[in-house]
Amino acid sequence: MPQSLSFLLVHVVFSTKDRAAVLDASVRPALHAYLATVARNADCECYRVGGVADHVHLAIRLARTVTTAKLVEELKTSSSKWLKNQSPALATFAWQRGYGAFSVGPSDLDALRHYIDGQEEHHRTRTFQEEYRAFLNKYGIEYDERYVWDWPMGRAFSPQYLMWPET
Repeated sequence: MPQSLSFLLVHVVFSTKDRAAVLDASVRPALHAYLATVARNADCECYRVGGVADHVHLAIRLARTVTTAKLVEELKTSSSKWLKNQSPALATFAWQRGYGAFSVGPSDLDALRHYIDGQEEHHRTRTFQEEYRAFLNKYGIEYDERYVWDWPMGRAFSPQYLMWPET
């Protein structure tokens, strides 16, 4: 085969630091557009960006030369800098360390788009933590209340804060 091809769909989720509800409705549309642009500038296709005041969801087809970790690093770093310049209230903005990335089959893309579009409604009855735990259950990632065991990586991380423990 003379060429390299891939079609990898990923559902990426990350939250604001300490899950602070600082992304109000006035900044979210511009933030979502900005995140989509960052993904597209990395040669990834961004099918949808959405979220609520304390987290974002992205439906992305990864470019064959981009790792999930590098893409998320770029999304979070550049959008954090961008947000800090949007208003004095966001001058100390930060994303939480860590993220969730879940594989999605091509036949499930429409359902994922619909899910991301329904975030406002969805979070009237479910917290981000409940939502994230449901993802962990769906993908068979074992966890207890303190740490989630990521079996492929052989280490634990905190589902409450979406970050690796300090120790």
